[in-house]
Amino acid sequence: MVRREAHITGGIVVGHDGSRASGAVVRRAADLAQRLGVTLHVVRVWNLATAPRPDSMVGGYVPPFAEFEQAVIADLKADCASAGLGDDLDLQLYALRGQTTECLIDAAAHAEMLVVGTRGAGGFRGLRFGSTATQVVRHAGVPVLVVPNVPD
Repeated sequence: MVRREAHITGGIVVGHDGSRASGAVVRRAADLAQRLGVTLHVVRVWNLATAPRPDSMVGGYVPPFAEFEQAVIADLKADCASAGLGDDLDLQLYALRGQTTECLIDAAAHAEMLVVGTRGAGGFRGLRFGSTATQVVRHAGVPVLVVPNVPD
């Protein structure tokens, strides 16, 4: 069954949407998690439009959602490795199918903190603060750290 929610207790939850800016956000969250000695929970929310294509998707065949989920986790693992997350970090990865803001807020409901970037892969390049960051700050029940994007 494809996951739509994560049952996380404690630690730091960080959203990673696959954008280049997400690497810096995850590194900041990893640094905090390491300093505090807590688990870092990296969450990528996906749908069919944003998920990488599974290897089995050829011709007219559309694989089951579980294969898309596996492809998302594989991409997330690669992104975390390229972000330089060390082996000494207690790290958990989650691929959740659904709406980004809702999934992040729900995943972090029992965490110590939620970390997001000012804006990610979606929206318009000129925006300083994206819709996900805006909604998370307004509705999360835990402290939220919004990491500013570094200009390209």
